[in-house]
Amino acid sequence: MIKGAGGLNEDQRNRLLQMVIGVRRLLEADISRRLESEYGIHEDGTVEEEDALPNLDAAGLALRHEEIAYLNHLKAQGRTAEAAVHALILELAFTWLNRLAALRMLEERGVFRESIRRGLESQGFRFFAAQDDVAYHLYQSNRNDEAYVRYIQHLCEQMNHRVHVLFDMDGIAGHLLPSPLALLEVVAALNDPDLADVWRHDETLGWIYQYFTPRELRKQARKESAAPRNQEELAFLNQFYTPRYVVEFLTDNALAAQWTAMRGGKTALLEQCRMLIRSREGWPEVSPVQDPRDFTVLDPACGSGHFLLYAFDLFVTIYHEAYEDPDLGASLREEFPDPEAFRRQVPRLILEENLYGVDIDVRAVQIAALALYLRAQRAWQEMDISMTERPLVERVNIAIAEPLPGEVNFLSEFVRGLRSRVASEEQLGVLGSLVRAAWHEMQQTGELGSLLRVEYGMENARQEALKHWKVPLVSVQMRIFSPQKAPAQHILDLSEAADMDFWENLDMLVEEALEEYAAQHKNGDAPLRRMFSRDAEQGFAFIALMRRRYRVVLMNPPFGDPTPGSKAYLAKHYPRTKNDLYAAFVERGLELLQPGGRLGAITSRTGFFLKSFQRWREEVLMGEGRLVALADLGYGVLDTAMVETAAYVVEKQVEEKP
Repeated sequence: MIKGAGGLNEDQRNRLLQMVIGVRRLLEADISRRLESEYGIHEDGTVEEEDALPNLDAAGLALRHEEIAYLNHLKAQGRTAEAAVHALILELAFTWLNRLAALRMLEERGVFRESIRRGLESQGFRFFAAQDDVAYHLYQSNRNDEAYVRYIQHLCEQMNHRVHVLFDMDGIAGHLLPSPLALLEVVAALNDPDLADVWRHDETLGWIYQYFTPRELRKQARKESAAPRNQEELAFLNQFYTPRYVVEFLTDNALAAQWTAMRGGKTALLEQCRMLIRSREGWPEVSPVQDPRDFTVLDPACGSGHFLLYAFDLFVTIYHEAYEDPDLGASLREEFPDPEAFRRQVPRLILEENLYGVDIDVRAVQIAALALYLRAQRAWQEMDISMTERPLVERVNIAIAEPLPGEVNFLSEFVRGLRSRVASEEQLGVLGSLVRAAWHEMQQTGELGSLLRVEYGMENARQEALKHWKVPLVSVQMRIFSPQKAPAQHILDLSEAADMDFWENLDMLVEEALEEYAAQHKNGDAPLRRMFSRDAEQGFAFIALMRRRYRVVLMNPPFGDPTPGSKAYLAKHYPRTKNDLYAAFVERGLELLQPGGRLGAITSRTGFFLKSFQRWREEVLMGEGRLVALADLGYGVLDTAMVETAAYVVEKQVEEKP
């Protein structure tokens, strides 16, 4: 077994649970106290006048303005003032717990010097205190705790360049830290000897994510309503950790089975994948990938990324076998003629090209992206590749599914600002209509997640715009605003090259405009504008993932009734599967597959025998798909979920050519 790849045992999980409970209470109390005593922001949503806070200097006032802007941003999404303050405290506590835990795991993987393991006695801190003028002065003044906080900020800023998603120091969590005393108490909790063996495991952050939401909160929500009432409840009521053996069963028979068939059974995956079903009839003929970088995997409800972490392990084998394969590895050998250079690139290639995830919970997205980054670091560590020789990971393909920001005035301002990026008023009108269409389509994303068929709504908007736009569409593939499909020529009217560039580079144009919009406002509503731009950029990243088609889809989707706000959408767009979220996710998952691709899911088993699921069985599971593996698991599989489960793999039917 690969070091660190196995799961935490029950004793380790219990110890981690107790740590998370204690640290959450500690951080929430500390952050709440700081907001009230230093910045005049109370838990009930009351915000004191600035005149009542003479202790704040210019930096303190700037941070208070950012805190208030963040609360207004949350209220624009529909939260009350009290709920907005609670959400802010929760986000800050969660972010700093995970940042410190992540730093502990990063030092375990040799990314930087010892920094958390021994707190104030850590070698990395002492080296920093001797080199940094401010930290040296604090250290010499016997203010070691403040110097250590500065060191933690330094580490986060360093990591921000490598894995932005959790270590973003431009956001509010980068400016409002726990107090020095609270931070050192968290570090001491992480360094409890009883936890020393958990930090090498890739899934540790996933368990922290699950344990952060108190069980009593879940129980109370279920007591008050049988179905989730909003996005937040939908997220935490479906936080059920997928057991390792289920992850292996589904991934082995969806991902590994296809690769094994491509290799005619000649692969090390037969030994590596203990759950892979061997057919007596041999391996079926499947359409091979031309390049393993096109062998993509999506988890449309990824949580903390357990399916993707295990898929990473399989892709390490896949890449090395592909490189030696005369057919499957031709493009790899052409791009990486040096085998040793290729070996160093494999972890980066897996993260950037093969693994994709979506979730409605921003905390899950943070954890999944970071867990994959940590997995890559461990791979390089096991190859004895030093930090300076490790390739830079440019992106991790994990997207948050949430509504585009609610500040309509900023949207109008942003659209007007696009004028400098287009060649004519006509282009501006088309671009503005497409951006507004995206905003409209994304309004229910937070409660629907991957079920939102946003790519089709955007395609309709694009086609409507094209009725008034004479450009040739041959070979035009709009990467964000349309689903990926064969191009078709609609108008035989050769126009200026500038027009063609406009359509081909539309997504890049919007992304660059958002970055500029966030950067150009230095005062006034600048924090709100930055939040608007960041959320909009995340929204377009979600659209980009939804327009792709994947070779493998793996999931442990939400189950049960949808939220009240999403029922009408499901009834319209998923009439065959609207009765349960998991059934709709399976239908959507098959839709997101390439023909011949495979979907693996663990869900309630009710769909296999209840009459109300007949259309799901006949038209989806055995119509659009073909059931290739099934394990009837029963109760007790998904933690505290009182549901009987089944794990199964479905192959998408290949449409017969006429």
